[in-house]
Amino acid sequence: MKPSLNFGTLFGTLLLAAILPGAAQAQHASARAQTHGCHLPGVEDALRCLKLPVPLDPARPGAAHPGQTIQLHVTIAPALREGARPDPLFVLAGGPGEAGSEVLPILNTAMRRVRPTRDIVFIDQRGTGLSGKLECESGLDEDSSLSDDEIDAALVRCIRASKAPFAAYTTANAARDIEQVRRALGYGKINLWGGSYGTRLGQAYARAYPGNVRTLILDAVAAPDQVIPAGGRDSQAALDKLFGQCDADPACRKAYPGLRAEFDGLVAKVGKGLTISLPDPRTARQVDVKMTGARLLGTVHGMLYSPADARRLPFLVHSAAQGRWQPFVARRNLGADSTPEGSSATLLYLAVICAEDMPRFTPALIASDDAPLTRDFARRLPGLCRAMNVPAVALPAPTTIEAPVLLLSGALDPVTAPHRAASAAQYMAHAQLLSAPNVGHGVSQLGCAPRLLRAFLDHPERKVDGSCLNEIPAPTFQLGSAGPQP
Repeated sequence: MKPSLNFGTLFGTLLLAAILPGAAQAQHASARAQTHGCHLPGVEDALRCLKLPVPLDPARPGAAHPGQTIQLHVTIAPALREGARPDPLFVLAGGPGEAGSEVLPILNTAMRRVRPTRDIVFIDQRGTGLSGKLECESGLDEDSSLSDDEIDAALVRCIRASKAPFAAYTTANAARDIEQVRRALGYGKINLWGGSYGTRLGQAYARAYPGNVRTLILDAVAAPDQVIPAGGRDSQAALDKLFGQCDADPACRKAYPGLRAEFDGLVAKVGKGLTISLPDPRTARQVDVKMTGARLLGTVHGMLYSPADARRLPFLVHSAAQGRWQPFVARRNLGADSTPEGSSATLLYLAVICAEDMPRFTPALIASDDAPLTRDFARRLPGLCRAMNVPAVALPAPTTIEAPVLLLSGALDPVTAPHRAASAAQYMAHAQLLSAPNVGHGVSQLGCAPRLLRAFLDHPERKVDGSCLNEIPAPTFQLGSAGPQP
């Protein structure tokens, strides 16, 4: 399955404004929302943090009984310059299940041109990160001794053991939480940057609170009518592009002349059940690994998100087809080797997908979208959603977003391909679409993109020249154990 300006006085507020450039524009907010200095993983800078109580059920905002509020974690990276602009940039992470505090390193990549002149606000969406993360036993999906059915059974036990009211964890409620954060921090109009699922959340906020949005930047765009589990055709198109690029590269074609047939052979072999005995890539001890369809195809699908990672796939597929599974298993283990804090909130993911996407994941759509990379997931999801038992959330008819929007897409993206951005733009009055030909899932941190973000935020009425995105090079293929070609 596939993450307190604690000053109570005016003196403290004014002192903060003098010490931290860019905090001055929110002076009036400090008396309303107490924050404190904090350090979080991934960023060396001192930041400001806030714990903001919000209603668990916005239909009952006055509820004060314990358990009827959620403590939202908010991280503020103050602008670096004096006299910063009053409109901050709110960052909405992906997933659903990823937290704002888990993507803080983008301050030094995607946001490096924006931060000098604007506060950047990261919200841990309800049910993620430091906002009451809804998760199961860490590393459950990485236990190579378990079958897919055994993993699902453990997930069902986790779901049933949870006391969380999953129906409260919707995109609409998360959008209301953003508004509570904006009000608590005393900002006027805000800018929104959303990545992947964050683009769905950003669009929901812009439609619910149109008067409070100055601009939106949407990267890896989810269309309003997109059903997240229905990604088979897009993922297959990305895999076909990769195979085609290998075939067009003389060195790759020479190294892996039968790549497509080898991949199809692995899929067939794993489909019949395959247990591999090999030295554990971490410990060198002999272990038995159940290579299931979900493990094989989930790993391939995940690697397609990043072209640099995807171009290792021919080597991994060829090695596995020759009976040498160690490189593939080592790559598979990368997920388990990440820290538990960095893992996505599994139950939050299911709460959103089961309520908002599964009602639209009809048998007809499942049949038309059928493809190997997502087939196992499509098979397993209904049972998990039955255990979640959340009421269906109707898809609202999308209204037109009037604020200027910059939409970024990677042409190699296996989940939010450029046609998704084009579909979303149909409901936007002032949309600019940019596509990067050699990029996968996420553009903002690459090449000239950070400069384009700043240019758009400073002058959203001007046309952004995205031709420089064509200069982001395609990574080289890995042709042997030594790694990618120079």
